[in-house]
Amino acid sequence: MSSWQIIQQSLPVFQKGFKLTLWLSLLGITGSIVVGIGCSLLRYFRVPGLSQIATVYVEVSRNTPLLVQLFFLYYAFSIIGIKLSAELCGIVGLIFLGGSYMSEGFTGGFDGVSHSQIESGKAIGLSKWQLARFVIFPQGLSQSIPALAANIIFLIKETSVFTVIAIPELTNTALDLIGMYYHTNEYLLVLVVGYAIILIPLSIVLTLVERRVRYGTFGN
Repeated sequence: MSSWQIIQQSLPVFQKGFKLTLWLSLLGITGSIVVGIGCSLLRYFRVPGLSQIATVYVEVSRNTPLLVQLFFLYYAFSIIGIKLSAELCGIVGLIFLGGSYMSEGFTGGFDGVSHSQIESGKAIGLSKWQLARFVIFPQGLSQSIPALAANIIFLIKETSVFTVIAIPELTNTALDLIGMYYHTNEYLLVLVVGYAIILIPLSIVLTLVERRVRYGTFGN
């Protein structure tokens, strides 16, 4: 059997892994952005109690590997009677890790908002919520686009770690097929192409968005 025939026969299985990778990435990245914005605003406005909790979360999340976090969610929770499916563990783990990285990216963008504009907002009587909504968030978000784009690419690549809890995404699919049929080169080639199909167009789109936002903000 030729290499091309081997690849053709594996495509339906890889297609399922491809779709699952996209779905888990979409949910994880969306959740990460929500968590990241929330944590960065809490830390930016130094909300008593909550800002400290957000800081601890960010430090713990960024300084522990996703592999360890997934093992904890999948195995440790079951000991206390909380049984999570592998897919749910993957989504929660991706959000837990990604939220901290997104938080740091958004915090950098919010910190880049001109202090004079914030003081002007306070002078006309804007509340903290109004400052966040009309002044800090729109400008800070535009300045956070480069970090946001980098984190999105990073989190999609991190889905390959899901194989440790047997989620049948792209990497796990390739490893399973290699273990059963030993066509290592063919299956690894499909794996590389699969990630390239996801990441290269996305990277190009995010780069264009970043350039457009930078041009709209700074005019160059």
